[in-house]
Amino acid sequence: MKKNVLIIGAGGVAQVVAHKCAQNNDVLGDIHIASRTVAKCRQIIDSIHEKKSLKTDASIEAHALDAMDVEATAALIRRTGCQIVINVGSAFLNMSVLEACIATGAAYIDTAIHEDPSKICETPPWYANYEWKRREACAKAGVTAILGAGFDPGVVNAYAKLAFDDYFDRIDSIDIIDINAGSHGRYFATNFDPEINFREFTGQVWSWQDSKWTSNKMFEVGHEWDLPVVGKQKAYLTGHDEVHSLSQLLGIPNVRFWMGFGDHYINVFTVLKNLGLLSEQPVKTAEGLEVVPLKVVKAVLPDPASLAPTYAGKTCIGDLVKGEKDGKPREVFIYNVADHKEAYEETGSQGISYTAGVPAAAAAMLVATGAWDVGKMANVEELPSQPFLGLLNRIGLPTHIREGETDKPVSFS
Repeated sequence: MKKNVLIIGAGGVAQVVAHKCAQNNDVLGDIHIASRTVAKCRQIIDSIHEKKSLKTDASIEAHALDAMDVEATAALIRRTGCQIVINVGSAFLNMSVLEACIATGAAYIDTAIHEDPSKICETPPWYANYEWKRREACAKAGVTAILGAGFDPGVVNAYAKLAFDDYFDRIDSIDIIDINAGSHGRYFATNFDPEINFREFTGQVWSWQDSKWTSNKMFEVGHEWDLPVVGKQKAYLTGHDEVHSLSQLLGIPNVRFWMGFGDHYINVFTVLKNLGLLSEQPVKTAEGLEVVPLKVVKAVLPDPASLAPTYAGKTCIGDLVKGEKDGKPREVFIYNVADHKEAYEETGSQGISYTAGVPAAAAAMLVATGAWDVGKMANVEELPSQPFLGLLNRIGLPTHIREGETDKPVSFS
């Protein structure tokens, strides 16, 4: 068994991960939280103590760390004796944290694909641009590296694997639908890091259709979905991490990702983009100051973690899978519904952070117990889905399935 967890990052997702690790520290052992701003790590620890999340007596410590520094990260891993690293910092950190794990033998878990700060909306193949180039190094070192173990990517990949293994003989299409039907009450805010959020949508968006990459403009293709609990919701075709891995690893000919946006978000986003305020390229002010417009916008927007206390409503995220079973057409929607208020009451974070953080902690538990400690790099759909989804059922993100007129929870062995 692997023991002791290092959580890199101190935002809303990290807070959820830390609470869930604390609730299951009989499996995971000591907990260490590291960020450039150590005060944020200490705030998370205070929240854990306030909510009495620690299941058993164990050490929980905060550390200052620049995770872009591979040697410093490796030194912290060695000093703390952590055998599992959960990277929920910026997507710019993935490669440096992964290198530190390869150097120390610690297992690596992240929740999103690596991004190069100098590149916006990179063309596919995304995982092959960075992560998959380290496959051989992970295998040679015997290091477990679980990629994209949040909700999307992550749980939706496990839903696809479940459908692939248990519900279909042939899958023709997977439409991943992500709807946040909640409201935070602010004029405008993003649910996670604004810089990462905006970078996803400022260029071309890519989907996998008829076994080839298809490019569209953001907000060009929309569709209204009638979903459980949240009802009819408009979502737009966009690119996302799991489109690449699912299409390549499971051989599905059509994989699309749809994200819900309200008209207000689209209007504000469009104005910011058209004014050049979402650019990552530096500009000079009349006073001679050099600034990056995107970073300025990030600085004036609310911290996503600050949205949690007033957030209300629910999320619905799942996979609409179409194909054939026993010679007959079949269509199922495998999904989860999460509640913002319930997430805040349990962990102090809102529902978007909750859906990303709980799966990362579950992945760490499966690595700790050996079920997912595979000694190589793997995306979630390359791993057994039943233990992952079964564990999520128990710790806060239950799976449901809609087929025809029937909606029911799914149990796992």
